[in-house]
Amino acid sequence: MDIVVLFPLLLLIGAMFMMTRSAKKKQQQAMEMRDQVQPGTGVRTIGGLYARVKEIGDDTVLLELAPGVHAHFAKNAIGAVLEDDEYNEIINPRAAELDSDGTVVPDDASSLTGTADEETSTTADEKPSLKKDAAPAEDEERSQEPESGDAKDKKDGEDGPK
Repeated sequence: MDIVVLFPLLLLIGAMFMMTRSAKKKQQQAMEMRDQVQPGTGVRTIGGLYARVKEIGDDTVLLELAPGVHAHFAKNAIGAVLEDDEYNEIINPRAAELDSDGTVVPDDASSLTGTADEETSTTADEKPSLKKDAAPAEDEERSQEPESGDAKDKKDGEDGPK
């Protein structure tokens, strides 16, 4: 065999070996990460669901999705284990907006201006009117005239008598 034929074959075998080795390494790291999960840890599933681990079984975990809402997942469904700070920031983003004295920082300046028109604002006792405004006189005259059969046919898109 010539070196020209043997070299591409060896290169292809080497590339395949390196790809399978890196895939196995990633799979091993994911298994170690899933085995390190403890109850109370925040996790993200492979579907993007954030939850806290309540119980751990051999192949399954019990996740608390919301207070009092639990679901069983396969351990393989855990995509990432999150730090407590990261999990709390994702679950409760409003906590990051609180100042040290507990005041909420507004998203925009509209709450700071306080110059709302009293005429346009409604109070709790007033209810907005849902009635139509009075139609102009021209529209009223048109609505009172009866339509002839020919006019109806033309409205429907038909031309001439049937």
